[in-house]
Amino acid sequence: NSSGSSTFRWPVATNIDGNEILEIQVFNYSKVFTNRLIGTFRMVLQKVVAEGQLEVTDTLIDDNNSAIQTSISIEIRYQALDGTVGSAWNDKEFLETPSVHSEGDGRYSLETDSLLSGHRHGSDASPGKSNQQSADRSFRRAGKGVFSAMKLGKTRPSKDEHRKQDDPAVLETEDLDRKAMRYGAGLEPDTISLASVTAVTTNVSNKRSKPDIRMEPSAGRPMDYQVSITIIEARQLVGLNMDPVVCVEVGEEKKYTSMKESTNCPYYNEYFVFDFHVPPDVMFDKIIKLSVIHSKNLLRSGTLVGSFKMDVGTVYTQPEHQFYHKWAILSDPEDLTASLKGYLKCDIAVVGKGDNIKTPHKANETDEDDIEGNLLLPDGVPPERQWARFYIKIYRAEGLPRMNTSIMANVKKALIGENKDLVDPYVQVAFAGQKGKTSIQKSSYEPLWNEQIIFTEMFPPLCRRIKIQIRDSDKVNDVAIGTHFIDLRKVSNEGDKGFLPTFGPAWVNMYGSTRNYTLMDEHQELNEGLGEGVSFRARLLLGLAVEILDTTNPEINSSTEVQVEQATAVADNCSGKMEEFFLFGAFLEATMIDRKIGDKPINFEVTIGNYGNQVDGSSKPLLRRKKEGGDGDEEESELLQNSSDDEGGEDGELVSVSSSQPMKPLVTDRNYFHLPYLEKKPCIYIRSWWQDQRRRLYNANIMDKIADKLEEGLNDVQEMIKTEKPHPERRLRGVLEELSSGCLRFLTLADKDQHHSSRTRLDRERLKSCMRELENMAQQATALRSQVKRNTMKDKLKLVQNFLQKLRFLADEPQHTIPDVFIWMMSNNKRIAYARIPSKDILYSIVDEEMGKDCAKVKTVFLKHPGKRGFGPAGWTVQAKMEIYLWLGLNKQRKDFLSGLPCGFEEKKVPRGQNLPSFPPISLLYTKKQVFQLRAHMYQARSLFAADSSGLSDPFARVFFISQSQCTEVLNETLCPTWDQLLVFDNVELYGEAHEMRDDPPIIVIEIYDQDTVGKADFMGRTFAKPVVKMSDEQYCPPRFPPQLEYYQIYRGNATAGDLLAAFELLQIGPGGKSDLPPIDGPTDMDRGPILPVPLGIRPVLSRYRVEILFWGLRDLKRVNLAQVDRPRVDIECAGKGVQSALIQNYKKNPNFSTLVKWFEVDLPENELLHPPLNIRVVDCRAFGRYTLVGSHTVSSLRKFIYRPPDKKAQQWNMAAKHLNGCLAMTSRAHRSRPTGEIVVNMEPEVPIKKMDTMVKLEANSDAVVKVDVTEEEKEKKKKKKKGGGGGGGGGEEVEEEEPDESMLDWWSKYFASIETMKEVGEEQQSGSDAKLSPTEGSKAQAKNKDKDKSKAPKDDKKKKQQPGPELPEKKSKQKIDELKVYNKELEAEFDNFEDWLHTFNLLRGKIGDNDDNATEEERIVGRFKGSMCVYKVPLPDDIAKEAGYDPTFGMFQGIPSNDPINVLVRVYIVRATDLHPADINGKADPYIAIKLGKTDIKDKENYISKQLNPVFGKSFDIEATFPMESMLTVAIYDWDLVGTDDLIGETKIDLENRFYSKHRATCGVSQTYSIHGYNTWRDPMKPSQILSKLCKEGKVDGPHFGPGGRVKVANRVFTGPTEIEDENGQKKPTDEHLALAVLRHWEDIPRAGCHLVPEHVETRPLLNPDKPGIEQGRLEMWVDMFPMDMPAPGPAIDISPRKPKKYELRVIVWNTDEVILEDDDYFTGEKSSDIFVRGWLKGQQEDKQDTDVHYHSLTGEGNFNWRYIFPFDYLMAEEKIVISKKESMFSWDETEYKIPARLTLQVWDADHFSADDFLGAIELDLNRFPRGAKTSKQCSLEMVTNEAELPMISIFKQKRVKGWWPFVARDENDELEITGKVEAELHLLTAEEAEKSPAGLARNEPDPLEKPNRPDTSFIWFLNPLKSIKYLICTRYKWLIIKIVLALLLLIMVALFLYSMPGYMVKKLLGA
Repeated sequence: NSSGSSTFRWPVATNIDGNEILEIQVFNYSKVFTNRLIGTFRMVLQKVVAEGQLEVTDTLIDDNNSAIQTSISIEIRYQALDGTVGSAWNDKEFLETPSVHSEGDGRYSLETDSLLSGHRHGSDASPGKSNQQSADRSFRRAGKGVFSAMKLGKTRPSKDEHRKQDDPAVLETEDLDRKAMRYGAGLEPDTISLASVTAVTTNVSNKRSKPDIRMEPSAGRPMDYQVSITIIEARQLVGLNMDPVVCVEVGEEKKYTSMKESTNCPYYNEYFVFDFHVPPDVMFDKIIKLSVIHSKNLLRSGTLVGSFKMDVGTVYTQPEHQFYHKWAILSDPEDLTASLKGYLKCDIAVVGKGDNIKTPHKANETDEDDIEGNLLLPDGVPPERQWARFYIKIYRAEGLPRMNTSIMANVKKALIGENKDLVDPYVQVAFAGQKGKTSIQKSSYEPLWNEQIIFTEMFPPLCRRIKIQIRDSDKVNDVAIGTHFIDLRKVSNEGDKGFLPTFGPAWVNMYGSTRNYTLMDEHQELNEGLGEGVSFRARLLLGLAVEILDTTNPEINSSTEVQVEQATAVADNCSGKMEEFFLFGAFLEATMIDRKIGDKPINFEVTIGNYGNQVDGSSKPLLRRKKEGGDGDEEESELLQNSSDDEGGEDGELVSVSSSQPMKPLVTDRNYFHLPYLEKKPCIYIRSWWQDQRRRLYNANIMDKIADKLEEGLNDVQEMIKTEKPHPERRLRGVLEELSSGCLRFLTLADKDQHHSSRTRLDRERLKSCMRELENMAQQATALRSQVKRNTMKDKLKLVQNFLQKLRFLADEPQHTIPDVFIWMMSNNKRIAYARIPSKDILYSIVDEEMGKDCAKVKTVFLKHPGKRGFGPAGWTVQAKMEIYLWLGLNKQRKDFLSGLPCGFEEKKVPRGQNLPSFPPISLLYTKKQVFQLRAHMYQARSLFAADSSGLSDPFARVFFISQSQCTEVLNETLCPTWDQLLVFDNVELYGEAHEMRDDPPIIVIEIYDQDTVGKADFMGRTFAKPVVKMSDEQYCPPRFPPQLEYYQIYRGNATAGDLLAAFELLQIGPGGKSDLPPIDGPTDMDRGPILPVPLGIRPVLSRYRVEILFWGLRDLKRVNLAQVDRPRVDIECAGKGVQSALIQNYKKNPNFSTLVKWFEVDLPENELLHPPLNIRVVDCRAFGRYTLVGSHTVSSLRKFIYRPPDKKAQQWNMAAKHLNGCLAMTSRAHRSRPTGEIVVNMEPEVPIKKMDTMVKLEANSDAVVKVDVTEEEKEKKKKKKKGGGGGGGGGEEVEEEEPDESMLDWWSKYFASIETMKEVGEEQQSGSDAKLSPTEGSKAQAKNKDKDKSKAPKDDKKKKQQPGPELPEKKSKQKIDELKVYNKELEAEFDNFEDWLHTFNLLRGKIGDNDDNATEEERIVGRFKGSMCVYKVPLPDDIAKEAGYDPTFGMFQGIPSNDPINVLVRVYIVRATDLHPADINGKADPYIAIKLGKTDIKDKENYISKQLNPVFGKSFDIEATFPMESMLTVAIYDWDLVGTDDLIGETKIDLENRFYSKHRATCGVSQTYSIHGYNTWRDPMKPSQILSKLCKEGKVDGPHFGPGGRVKVANRVFTGPTEIEDENGQKKPTDEHLALAVLRHWEDIPRAGCHLVPEHVETRPLLNPDKPGIEQGRLEMWVDMFPMDMPAPGPAIDISPRKPKKYELRVIVWNTDEVILEDDDYFTGEKSSDIFVRGWLKGQQEDKQDTDVHYHSLTGEGNFNWRYIFPFDYLMAEEKIVISKKESMFSWDETEYKIPARLTLQVWDADHFSADDFLGAIELDLNRFPRGAKTSKQCSLEMVTNEAELPMISIFKQKRVKGWWPFVARDENDELEITGKVEAELHLLTAEEAEKSPAGLARNEPDPLEKPNRPDTSFIWFLNPLKSIKYLICTRYKWLIIKIVLALLLLIMVALFLYSMPGYMVKKLLGA
């Protein structure tokens, strides 16, 4: 018979229908199998609904509906919404939080018990009283974490743990579940949060809400951003024969590429950088616009071909903040009907300060030609975007502020006699780089527009926010009144069940600066939407709709200009029914008021919208509305302040009281004042009218609460991991359980309000999508829960973090309802400081989940300065701390508005409301008060902020509680003060009931200051705490007392600034006075004066530890106060004890210490988490015994240096070896004890496995032999293959390629092959998606894979060839070249900074100025200390010292090398730089290398590379250096300038010393294979076998023993491998080197001594510029070899000079053309004909275009040419690029080298004599991949261009000679490709040498002339043969025409002569001749 006695509650949001059924199922619980259903009980609730209370006992029924013997007893109560039914529940019970009413919190007790304290107890408590006691006890000693961002009195784990050792550590789950059932939670044990056990979040009485500790607003602060855009090339531009230029626009700035002539696929490869210093919001709204313009020049602006727009924010949200090598689709905004206008390939990256961008490796791009698969669009955006219209409807606004001075208004009133509203508003909407505005409504506080602004933009748009601004039109200054942003992601959903963006019609509230009008508003930026608004400005009713355009429709208006037109007005009630809301607030405390304002009376004003604003609120009633009963329009502006006679309108109607009475503050201490509220607490209440859209806020609240719970749970889990509590995975499972039940609860609650009349479309759609998302999340959480295991914790935790972000995103409601509440502190009617409280947080609902989280709770609020004044140090000081109680709800639900206040008060009302019960009070008079004593145990703080220039601080803490404050003593010169001080606050008076105090004490504020000798103390940080409370009737005994010390995180602004270790207890002073309190015992230190130390039970238990310090040396010390550091010394201090290093006599000569190891002993807490930090300080000893501090470093956690002696059980060697190596840092590695069984690892260097970098890792006790031995014949085959190795990375892909011999291969072949491998490994790892890979590679590979899937299937075949999968034969053929490892990061990142035994500690200087707070750590570094430390409990076991070769002077640091100066040859190889930041105006740079090491300074200035941002240097430099003086290598890239100084582009610094001494052997990387000649010669002077024996000797490892048959044994491992080597002459010699190398490459598998050795590599280092901290200026690929000078000298450096391009000559013979379209009409006969010629070029039209002669008058489109072009060019095989050098412009100083793709362009033209020639068509052939020409003209078709993917491609470099027919194509009017002709051509490629041997002439000239073309006679060649053509004209065609013309002419001449001579004759006749 089990008695459970559990209580379950269902807050139901609608009245229960009498037909609903209650169902109870009883299960048999099983740990392993699923729970078995025993039986079910069902009951119709009719009776319950009628009576309200019912007790039932009934039998259960099983599945077959037959009764079984078990019976169940239940009691049911029900109260309807209106409270009508049943007197069973008193009101109180219904209103309070549903929790078991016990003193301890019954709900949360169980897990407390189980998970944390870890003992059973109360498991047999009988139901009823004892149960509650046990719950209570367990609640009080709940476990807690040691770290927490905000600890408000977490309850402490029991003190009696050590007494109960015999109990199991963690209860069995079954137990927990039983307990859970009993404690009436019915929850799973894991679901209760650690934090909720404490009194922070879910308190029993739940009267306080959690304060927010971060103070500073971060939104409006400007930051550095850099947008870098590379325009690579464009393809398929629409248009004929264009000269394209690309214009790149970011925000307002424009830059242009150079112009490429006459091509549709220009190749630019130009890099642009835009720098900005603006707030993030402004940055992310900037539009990036890329447009291609045709034929722009100085005179004309050119015509737009197409453009592409995207906002910066979209780029920033991409993985790595960038798009890399993606194709942007160009469209023409003027022509909506047209399809796309081409593609533009570019990289876009946006970097903020501190982001580091990982650029994917630049290698030979072959995949990128797949345009469709690599579009420049975020994931999830479809490639075919359509045009859409965005309609933004602006209806009306209200509540606008005055925007004009009243003086003007008075003048006007005097003159004209009318009173006008002083504002002329209009609305401006900005979206996607365009702006539109409504009309101006003159003089109106409540303007009515009803207009819509229409934008036409692609959908989905790549710009996320629509900015809507109400502005005031004014001739002088046209300013913003308020700004609102609509985030399109929040008002649309892209899923399959998604919806287009939609909004409203709904009101949006705008916030900004205070409403009083001044001409120069200092907070104007707030109105522009930057930063947090400090006051309500206006509300605007608006709507948004989107329609996708059907571009085929002919009527459509194709312009994209913004249009404004009238919109239909909406009904008044569309945005909800007007309801009267009631806001009540009570001020319980106002303390910590800044002393600057403490001298004048202070009052507080609360406003909601314009209601309650008496200083500068509305100038008119806000809404014209009738009250239900009365008819008077009440005007708020006439309200007098609290004058009691007219308090309340007629018939007891209440009038708002919105501000407290002014009161003069009293002094708390030097910095702060407080208001003496004592027992009389002022109240405010405001009535306001808003549209009732509470449902929106309710849904948001439910989601917020789920998210809060989830966040709290995640913090718990992280804390458990951090403090190494057992079973964090259980807690995570609980969190997931909680999450899924929360989500399901949302589904039931949110669904019930479906039929609300005023719900907008967005409300409906959002609800649907939220419900889908949460349902989905619930399922995923449930699924995840089962997958959470100990080892998968980390990954799953990340996934759950994503849930949290998703929830926060969903909870943000875009359609506002009730404006936020502002609390202003006023002094003398001036606004001083404010707090803003979102209205949803204080909104009341009868359903608990929907209630705002601060509704009816006491909230601690810190008031801050408005606007910019809140930035920086000024904003960190608190202006005032308020304890305030707020309640906001419908006026009709008003009766419970006081329910959450601390009890024990009388209401004081205005006279009118005296006898009305629900009338709000104007003040509360507390009759109950409790007296307490607060004890603050301030133990220590750590990692504080350095406030003095010395790099230290003089910290003291100031503790505030209620209106008292006390300080600890000042400790000088430390960042880790151990105050060890008890502060006692006597007679602390708290108002309210005693039991509430116990669970909800007020919070304590602790501020930490730096004491200065002059001036006031500097603020260093703040934290909060909640005390543990003991009432006078409780015992001072475990588990709660004495309290334990905890860490509280200290914040300074938004940044963390250390931790405080302290404990706080609040003890009630009972009737017996203070004598009842526990005595304050403890040694009162006489020397410390009256200071009380922290008592014994609370201070930590200490043990004796020894701290050994290894002093190695000091590096890079900067000057101190302009003086050089000469004789430095290091002081180490920890917990008051310490040790000093030896003095360095002359820092210049030798910066290393003479004595290496010193130690001191110190008492440290047993609990490692409480260990104090260790301080390292460097001082410079000057003359006369003076010291100056150089810099300091705090080691905040000693954990990594603690050495724990191993168990005796472990084997001997496992024990001592770790520190004998000095591998202290690596103690974290799990060393398994391995038996000495042998393990055989067979190696053959050329294993394909290497490709994927798979390491053969074997367990020690396994006996595996990995056979990869290869027989001799195979080796022979291999060698033949190896002779191949196709030219670098590009080769080796096609199998038919003839293989170049070994001599062809060089270092670059190796490099390119390695890069290919790197990319492949990335991809293969991706395909096995669970592979662990570095985030960068992963995301990239993912991106790549996505692209692959999109690409068309046919392309995939081609791809398979390019990335051989494991099963493809090509894999073998590629593995011909030995490879090296290319790291796309610094080597240090891969090998843990080479701090395996020597650590580097950065020494920081203190702050220099005030603005220095945001200075990066980099800028404060003044030098570095090298050394290490080891901390262990004394005494150590003896066996350590007995180890062979133990040297007591070195203590734990055995076997470390000497630190005497050593000479080293440093060889620096610089391969290339990528993505350099342009330094010249033309967007380029002329980079050269500068290397600095010690005194050596190499500037390779003469070898600068002209105008290149991706220069290939290929150089090596040898430098001789002496460590330790010269150990910091700086490699810089400078920009060469002809005049002026050279600018630094960026530099990188490498600490060579750590590399040199590292166990990872970073002096010279170990190659993959050993060879003694060729491109892969062994570079190290020591052979592998010598290196191996040295390593074995140093690590005290047995070996190496070389055996017969190619075996070598090291420790207990056996490696096998080849035993012969071939010298240059092909002779074979026996050798052990291969074997030794095999061991070196697997050195990490050797027990004890093993660690990864650095392989032969190239590292990629970011270049940084000190002027632009944190922003990468490019990357440098390089590596460094180091050789000690006392060893044999190394050979010459490897030659890595860049490959010289090879000279080739391409001969193209154009034989014939056919079917060329006929363009001209004949003059005389009108026949169609063309005068054809063919033009061709290889490098660019300007450089080397060649034309054939003209075939005149071709009537059929046939042309015969027999014409030869000759194109000499330089070609880089490895990169498949042609190299050309030319001067960039006439003014250029030198030639610039360009690399362009090898593409041959042939064009067909129609020659015209007088006008310009007409372009007919073109074909472009990529010489590496082009379709084979057709055999005949007939077979030549358009397919050859459009369908390239399916045709076999050939490369001219392999074929050498190709002949065939190719089509000429051009686009017709409809942008369709069409054939415009065919050309028969022959391509012949020769190397320069071959070309010299067999020369050929240009055109048809000697040598090797081509025969003349056979062209028919008719052709109209009247240049070549004028007489013949004349004869042809005259004799045949135009004979009769000519005769007729001649006759006519004769006739004309005769008439003319007649007329001419007629008059003369007449005269003669008349005069009588």
